[in-house]
Amino acid sequence: MNLSDLRKDFPIFTSPANEGLIYFDNAATTQRPLCVTKAIQDFYDNDNANPLRGLYGLSMRATERYENARQTVATFLNASSSQEIIFTRNASESLNLVAYTWALSNVGEGDEIVVSAMEHHSNLLPWQMVCRTKKARLVFLECANDGVIDKSEWESKITAKTKLVAITHVSNVFGITNPVKEIAAYAHKVGNAAKGAIVVVDGAQSLPHIAVDVKDLDADFFAFSAHKLCGPMGIGGLYGKRSILEEMPPFLRGGEMIEYVTREDATYAELPHKFEAGTVNAAGAVGLEAAIKYIQNVGLKNIEENDNHLASLLMSGMKQLKGVSIIGHQDPLRHCGIVTFTIDGVHPHDIASILDTEHIAVRAGHHCAQPLMQKLGVNSTARASLYFYNTEDEVSLFLEKLSLVRKWMGLE
Repeated sequence: MNLSDLRKDFPIFTSPANEGLIYFDNAATTQRPLCVTKAIQDFYDNDNANPLRGLYGLSMRATERYENARQTVATFLNASSSQEIIFTRNASESLNLVAYTWALSNVGEGDEIVVSAMEHHSNLLPWQMVCRTKKARLVFLECANDGVIDKSEWESKITAKTKLVAITHVSNVFGITNPVKEIAAYAHKVGNAAKGAIVVVDGAQSLPHIAVDVKDLDADFFAFSAHKLCGPMGIGGLYGKRSILEEMPPFLRGGEMIEYVTREDATYAELPHKFEAGTVNAAGAVGLEAAIKYIQNVGLKNIEENDNHLASLLMSGMKQLKGVSIIGHQDPLRHCGIVTFTIDGVHPHDIASILDTEHIAVRAGHHCAQPLMQKLGVNSTARASLYFYNTEDEVSLFLEKLSLVRKWMGLE
């Protein structure tokens, strides 16, 4: 990849307001290339109409662009059909959709839902709600301090009582890629009295960094957000196996998701529209499509190689710094460009604030993973997360400034 050329695609890096910016908060949200914002603008300028129901040309064009975006997502994930792709606001909404529709209808008293201890709150709180409501039990797959979940964990925790397994594909704290394919195979074999447990995958951190094949993973559901893969905020998606989606009730009710309504009852539209109530975010879908095509052009293999290269440089340098501790696996190839860390005697919020004065953006806090922080014995951490438009020079400058944090805090 020619990084200097790629960076020119991102207006934020050439904006006078952001002179000298080093953006290392990509796990929270990525930046957008110009082609994404142009695609959104083009939709509003040339094809803006309420899609799906309009019988005039402009609405038909809006519908076509919206459904073309759905097909692009389906192809990107290797779904069997575009009908298996539901547009949502983000991964959080996608996961809640599964909780409120499938889980509340299928989980009962005495059943178990299995989650990992490293889950983002978005893939934990919905299952806590289901367990409280249905008097089910929440079971945790524990991980070691390096983020690895041992095979013995899922083989002992996933049982005939397990109705659903919720697992992050890539941890937003450790950056580690979980063995989702193996966990799904075991859950389908022994879960739900050998009928097979449902497997829900949080793909918010994996989809921007590694190739995802939902059929190969054998995920029943796969959730993601556009804004973490160079797309717009306010749109995401849920992949679901068609046979399961067809049996699920709608999540929200209203316009566009119905087939026929009487005073007493209603019948619902076919997939995927029964899950997309109201006016849809067609422009967001168009922006997501542009982002996916851009990432495909860059190449996920190139992105993965660059993530690993920069993480190796970053972690190697951090290991030389006094008082800096890396959270998670010591192998940089297992981080997907996400490096979480602490500095002795310095609160993570102070780390972020100090680096901000040097025009370096990192995340600090519990990263919406408080149970994991509690397990690790820390209240919060700092996190530097890299993407393909970051450079070796940025890593070097980051390390230089990081080495001075304890001194600037008066600790050296």
